[in-house]
Amino acid sequence: MPNDTSSRSSRSSRDLTGASPARQRPRTAGPLPILTAAVLWGTTGTASSLAPAGTSAAAIGAAGLVLGGLLLFLTAPGGRSLPGSCTGGERRLLVLGALAVAGYPLTFYPAVARTGVAVATVIALGGAPVFAGLLAWLTRRSRPTARWATATAAAVLGCTVLVLGPEFAGAAAPVDLVGVLLAGLAGLSYAVYALVGGRLIARGHGSGAVMGVLFGGAALLVLPVLLWSAGPWLLTARGALVVLYLGAATTFLCYRLFGYGLRYTAAQTATTLTLVEPAVAAVLGVVVLGERLPAVSWCGLAVLALGIVFLAFPADSGRRKH
Repeated sequence: MPNDTSSRSSRSSRDLTGASPARQRPRTAGPLPILTAAVLWGTTGTASSLAPAGTSAAAIGAAGLVLGGLLLFLTAPGGRSLPGSCTGGERRLLVLGALAVAGYPLTFYPAVARTGVAVATVIALGGAPVFAGLLAWLTRRSRPTARWATATAAAVLGCTVLVLGPEFAGAAAPVDLVGVLLAGLAGLSYAVYALVGGRLIARGHGSGAVMGVLFGGAALLVLPVLLWSAGPWLLTARGALVVLYLGAATTFLCYRLFGYGLRYTAAQTATTLTLVEPAVAAVLGVVVLGERLPAVSWCGLAVLALGIVFLAFPADSGRRKH
């Protein structure tokens, strides 16, 4: 990733979403890094399933966040000096963003334990773009567009059908309200740190520095959880390799890409694009783990794909003004 420690004078050349003028970069400069990150995030379920038997999901998630967060902070250009160069309001945003990053695994994994992977995934990832759009609107930063609303509705519907498809044919399980609430909080946490990161990047701060501080702070916040839940599994070759992959690939690399994408993409759009994650996870489950998906899930996957393509690749993306 290039050194993107931009000067304060560059702020006037960007809009409120952090995007540079269209003539300076291709229309897909933001969506493509975010979609790449989402594809890698889709491998986390398959990777974590390779951990030693009996390892808790919360422990794996905390270990990956601690390793990846520290790597992001230590390698970020300008990361150590960012808090000192921020205004008081921006420092408060950094604290809020770090709390939101730490809050995601601390709410999502308990939600999975109470409601199951399918329901927790739909509520958290499906709710994140809705929360992001509403929060951006309420803070008067960005009014949702018709394209975003249409694409998000299609993507959320497709994600829901894809993930819950196997359950549609079976008996309905009782709803765990606490689990649903935790999954909703996870989606809200995701939306908050995406919006915080996007706002700070739009103000001229380097995307690497912003992600480094947010995730470095979150790593320190969840370190006690890791120390409390760590066990012998972490010292095994398989456990160490799983944590290394989750920390280096799905946290360090992915959030470098995500931060870069936020330079050119509104946070509410970015959270919609990352709905690719459950699609990748489902396909990997079929190809690698031998799972089966019913026809209705494949239909949901098609609807999800159409929504993402509609949002990421507008019909006029190839047109040039003369």
